[in-house]
Amino acid sequence: MTVSQPDGVADLGFARLDVDRAARTGDPEVVFGQGKTPEQIVAALRTLHEAHPDRAVLATRLSDEAIAMCAERLPDAEVDPVGRTAVLGTAETHGTVAVVAAGTSDLPVVRECATTVRVFGAEPDEIVDVGVAGLHRLLAQRDRIAEADVVVAVAGMEAALPSVLGGLVGAPLIAVPTSVGYGWHMEGVTAWLATVNSCAPGIVSVNVDNGFGAGVAAARIARRTARTRP
Repeated sequence: MTVSQPDGVADLGFARLDVDRAARTGDPEVVFGQGKTPEQIVAALRTLHEAHPDRAVLATRLSDEAIAMCAERLPDAEVDPVGRTAVLGTAETHGTVAVVAAGTSDLPVVRECATTVRVFGAEPDEIVDVGVAGLHRLLAQRDRIAEADVVVAVAGMEAALPSVLGGLVGAPLIAVPTSVGYGWHMEGVTAWLATVNSCAPGIVSVNVDNGFGAGVAAARIARRTARTRP
């Protein structure tokens, strides 16, 4: 049972949802599904949707059981088993974000990022499998990537993609190191160190596998850029 409180909190018993966050920051609270039961995730998503009926709300890092329950009990939800997300409602988008992935093994992070970008108010453009092991594939997409307001570069292994893109395009560039790799890649720490030590200027990095964090930052930059464009 949801109990609304005057401090902008919806008390669900197991969670206290911040339903005033959109008024403060421009974006509603997001349900982080890891560690929550499917029933809790459904209840939280439904409550956030009721509080923000005019926009999209998001749940991330969903288990297979939670994905199935969201699809069953929230028939209007858009569920993505690859990105492990569920979205209720629709979002108005301003600006574009190129979500560029080195390989298809990075797709779960790519999908999480792209869905987050859309929910947070920008249009994602997914460009997948253009890692530097086949540089011609990346160069063939250079003009398309350069047209975006923001670029998110998702890469594991040695995470060379963000550095290469940093020398090819002038848009704000957010690197997402992933935990994809052979041998002793330290669950993505090797890729993360590569992104924060890049010699290409203008690159910022989020934590390993944090497609959500990159998506939020990229969407906020893109929608501000689009609204100030003549």
